[in-house]
Amino acid sequence: MLASRAAARSCCRPARAPAARRYHGLAQSKLFRVSEEVRDAVATGKPVVALESTIYTHGFPYPESVALASLLESVVRANGGVPATIGILGGEARVGLSPAELDELASTAEKKTALKVSRRDLGYICGLGLAGKRLHGGTTVSGTMVLAHLAGIKVFGTGGLGGVHRGGENSMDISADLTELGRTPVAVVSSGCKSFLDIPRTLEYLETEGVCTGTFADGRQGSVDFPAFYTRDSGLKSPKVIQNEAEAAAIVYAQSQIPVSSGILLANPVPLEHSIPKNEMDAIIDEALRLAEAGGHQGSDNTPFVLAKIKELSGGKSVVANRALVEANVKRAAKVALELSKLERAEGSRGERHMPAISGSSRADQATSETELEVKSASKTPLERVTKADVLVAGSLAIDLACDFAPTEAHSTTPALQTSNRAVIGQSLGGVGHNVAIAAKYLDSSVLFCSVVGEDLSGQTALSSLRQEELSTAGIKVLPASSGARTAQYVAINDARKDLVVAMADMAIMELPAQALDFDGFWEPMMARAQPQWVVVDANWDPEVLAKWVTLARKHGARVAFEPVSTAKSRRLFGPAIGPSDCVSNHAVSLAAPNQLELAEMYTAARESGLFDSEGWWHVIDAMGMSASGSRDRLVAMTSGSLVDAGIPQQSIQLLPFLPCVMTKLGSEGVLLTQLLRPGDARLTSPDSAPYILSRASPDNEVVGGVYLRLFPPAAVLGDADIVSVNGAGDTLLGAVVTGLARGRTMEEVIPGAQEASLLTLQHAGGVSREIRKLAF
Repeated sequence: MLASRAAARSCCRPARAPAARRYHGLAQSKLFRVSEEVRDAVATGKPVVALESTIYTHGFPYPESVALASLLESVVRANGGVPATIGILGGEARVGLSPAELDELASTAEKKTALKVSRRDLGYICGLGLAGKRLHGGTTVSGTMVLAHLAGIKVFGTGGLGGVHRGGENSMDISADLTELGRTPVAVVSSGCKSFLDIPRTLEYLETEGVCTGTFADGRQGSVDFPAFYTRDSGLKSPKVIQNEAEAAAIVYAQSQIPVSSGILLANPVPLEHSIPKNEMDAIIDEALRLAEAGGHQGSDNTPFVLAKIKELSGGKSVVANRALVEANVKRAAKVALELSKLERAEGSRGERHMPAISGSSRADQATSETELEVKSASKTPLERVTKADVLVAGSLAIDLACDFAPTEAHSTTPALQTSNRAVIGQSLGGVGHNVAIAAKYLDSSVLFCSVVGEDLSGQTALSSLRQEELSTAGIKVLPASSGARTAQYVAINDARKDLVVAMADMAIMELPAQALDFDGFWEPMMARAQPQWVVVDANWDPEVLAKWVTLARKHGARVAFEPVSTAKSRRLFGPAIGPSDCVSNHAVSLAAPNQLELAEMYTAARESGLFDSEGWWHVIDAMGMSASGSRDRLVAMTSGSLVDAGIPQQSIQLLPFLPCVMTKLGSEGVLLTQLLRPGDARLTSPDSAPYILSRASPDNEVVGGVYLRLFPPAAVLGDADIVSVNGAGDTLLGAVVTGLARGRTMEEVIPGAQEASLLTLQHAGGVSREIRKLAF
């Protein structure tokens, strides 16, 4: 009997060290890397679910596999867990693949270049990576279990398990999945083993290996069948019956505490509506196996051939069942992981969870390892992680898609409407608030970024990307999946010159009311702790929330810079945030940074709100000492005829009582600075500033000293071919300006450098350019 052979082999094995001791010292290195999200989740006791990757590299075709990967990770998140898809990328074992990494790995299915990686193959593929041959690999159940355990993950959701092949008592063709379950303490949720395997001998082998094997009752009473993958019934009673996820979690927890170093198989039958009748499936399998034998398909070639024949003979029903059972298993795994997390917290233990250690050779001089620091940081509340910041940016965080029109004819520059256009499409982390924050960060400003994301795939991608940018996530509010909130996304359609043609934005999450965001409980304490000099607020927020940011900044003595975002949203500043009483020196906002169209809309909104009829506005305008005669000629001389004809300097001047500094972004024409100077400002008497003084107030005025108007030419004029992306250029400008202002410099001192930073971003694909770091601020 197969069991006796296996028992004899097991008697000859040396005693195994406890798994936690064997793996605890593995380094986070070129061989093995765990994503920051997964590391944080394991360290803080959140529910984590491991997911395999051979289903993408050797199972479903590309790009269907990418859609499935996204679906399965979303299923985990929707059920309260953190997904950790595992695979080999470029010879490096990865736990927790990003969407881009998943896409790269799954795309190998087209050319069949990825290896199928089980335990035996890990050293081979990673070793070749070290030697310079960087291969990709999809991890099998056994390979995934090994890496999941190294990362401290206890629950793994997959489709089907390998097993003993028919005739295995002679060929010894036994899947490594079974021996892995016998040695690695990970609970695997699957729909049993593949139906064409020898299920009785598979169960016998699992028993020999000491694997606790149970099947979810799924509403059934009494004993139940061990599932046969495509069908709920195999004709064999399950060794154990498990009623629900709470029972399964209790078994996993108890086994970890005893401790028993083997795994657990939690069999989950295929959903009833997708189950193929047993007699029908048995006939299909028998025919597929007969054809495989007749064709001489053996060894590693056998399984793919048999699966293909089953698909053909079932008319595709096997594929539908396969997809349904994988999703059901992952959902069940997420629920088990959630119950396990609750149980561990209730018992005051995380079941000896551990994180991979950082290599001591590279950090031997540090008393505290990087891992320990990360664990300590992850255990802190968001507020505890907030430190003093020069700049607080409160604005949008979004996934940006830039679609640049790429015509085949040189004379065509604008995409055609109502049809498909050839384009180059890029994805990056964006959002106005994010761009401003990362620009300030790149210029070595201490920044606290405050925004909101949903508990979805895009939100997790955004958080992971922020960590990679070394921008703190403490100020990011994550709304639960139950709220229905979606992480913001922005799609820009640009012409061949990279100029914006139209944009589509899903920013609904930014327009939620303050109570839905827990504004007072989450962000207000952060402002008090950070004590920023400047607060940048973008207009994506709901008007009431925008007003709360402005009020909070004033309360803590910070100056406010306003980024209008778009023509429609620029109007939001006038209302709850700025009213008739908010004139200098009681102004709420110190700086606004609109473009030409946004400036015109802001002017119109202020006028329609009656602000230009208020007594405070008239008082400031009168104090400016503007000359009624010859004012147009003076404005043309200081700016240009086209700008004056468009009313740009006039509009910015009329906004000065409420916005004492307006920096209008004019693209290729440069930047127009319109500023209300206070009495005693050095520029009022400086010969260098004389050409830019539009007017002077009377010497006895205690509020107004004069008006400064200056057109800064662009740092350079780029040709169409030199502009890579317009996304983020204006935000880079504002981030650089606020960084300089926080360091005590004046607007005219910081604008030229900020224009250089904006220029670098124009020549950079995917948001704010890191090259701005070389600029002196």
